[in-house]
Formats: sequence, structure tokens, C-alpha cells
Amino acid sequence: MSLYLIAEIGINHNGDLGIARQLIDVAADAGFDAVKFQKRTVDVVYTEEFLDSPRESPWGTTQRDQKEGLEFGRADYEEIAAHCAERGLDWSASAWDVEAQRFLQEFDLPFNKVASAMLGHRPLLEEIASERRRTFISTGMATLKEIDEVVELFQGHDCPFELLHCNSTYPMAETDANLRCIPMLRERYGCSVGYSGHESSGIKVCVTAVALGATVLERHITMDRAMYGSDQAASLEAAGLGSFVESVRTIPQLLGTGEKVITEAEQAVREKLRVDVSD
Repeated sequence: MSLYLIAEIGINHNGDLGIARQLIDVAADAGFDAVKFQKRTVDVVYTEEFLDSPRESPWGTTQRDQKEGLEFGRADYEEIAAHCAERGLDWSASAWDVEAQRFLQEFDLPFNKVASAMLGHRPLLEEIASERRRTFISTGMATLKEIDEVVELFQGHDCPFELLHCNSTYPMAETDANLRCIPMLRERYGCSVGYSGHESSGIKVCVTAVALGATVLERHITMDRAMYGSDQAASLEAAGLGSFVESVRTIPQLLGTGEKVITEAEQAVREKLRVDVSD
């Protein structure tokens, strides 16, 4: 199975469609397979009391100003869909409420994504699983018992899914990656397992994840980690995306088949250097 690479734009576009297009372009140029956003119905996800509380942001002085400033509407997503099609990229978004998921259904997306924070949102999980669309399920902040319940739900709906090992800290310390969970989850659930990463920089963790059999990689991307936003510091910057993709896509080739054979190039060296001495 070939490696599927998702560039997580999330809310790193800061509500600016121009930045979103730039991020789509750099993901396409680097060789990703897909980009992913996040979709919330603000008045459903958050209480009125919370939305009225103070928060300084580029959009105003309340939590509502900030949350609504980060959201794209229908016209925005129609433009995103058109631009991704033009660049040959799949796209999707992780919904944080049932209304948002039903909004996304209208775009007939190639896959769904369950964010780690949503593993306890039973109505949303039921809505997603009922679509029977390929779904990536992040497992950050979850116990095995909680993952068992989510897997059982998706199996009950006959919905194809892949788990993503994840540590939900932003940014994640590399020593917290615990990548041996990838083969553990694969053995426990009999499914493909990928990795969703929030480390601040570098490729070591993702390279190791692929070496351990990850079939999907999801990484946050940004134009600049110094930009406004809680996810920017846990993202890969645009300038390094090409080398990142090249490195992780090379790993399956480097691992080979595990079958011990003498290659043609090695045979030529053997004929020059091999010493065979019999008694």
C-alpha cells in the first residue's frame, strides 16, 4: 500500500482564503496527496457564555470574534474545492459537530477525518460512520477501551477506517511520540494505522513512523510558524515541505522486501572480489 500524505491546514489559514490557497499550492508542489481543514458550527460547539467572554485577536475582543474569524463558509469551500481540483489534490475537513459534518457531506469528499477531541462525541461518530466513507480516526488523548468503542461503532456501520496514532500536545516533544503504538494498534484492530504528528519541526518522527509501517501521515503545515494561531508552532513550514515529502516517500523503497537476494550490481562486484576457497 502506498503512503498517503495529508497536509493539515486546519485553521492555520487564519480565515484568509488567500493564505489557504497558498497552503494548498505549497502542499501540491511538495507532493502531498491531500489537504485537510477544520469545520465548526460556532454556536453549536461553544456556549453563548464562552463566546461572549473576552479574547484579544486580530478579529476583535471576544471569543466569538476569534472563532467566527477562523471559519470558512460555503463560498469559501467551493473555491477551495475548485482550487484543489485544479492542483490535483484531495481535500477534506474534520467536523466538530453534526451540523458541520452534514455541511461537508454536500461536497462528496474522498475521506472523512475524526479529530482526537471528537472520539467521545457519539452523535458525530454515528453521523460520520453512517456515510460509509473512508475515514481516518486520530487516537490522541484516548484509552484503548475508548478506541475499542469507536472501532466497534465503525465496524457496526461497515464503514472503512484507518487509525492514526497521535499524541495531542502542541507542539509535541519528540520523546513523547511512542511510535511502537503503530504496530500495536495494527495488531489489536487488524487495520491499517498511520500517524498524525504535532512535533514542531524535523522529520525524524515521521520517518520512524513510516519505517514502523504507517500507511498515512498527517502533518500540520504553515507558511510561517510565527503567524498568529495555536497550531502554527506545531506545523512544518512551507520552505521545508518538499524535502519532507521526498524523505518519507523514500522509506518504503529503502526498507525493501526483506528477501535476501544478490542484486545485479552486487553480482558484478562479487565476480571481481568474491574469494571461494575449498579444502
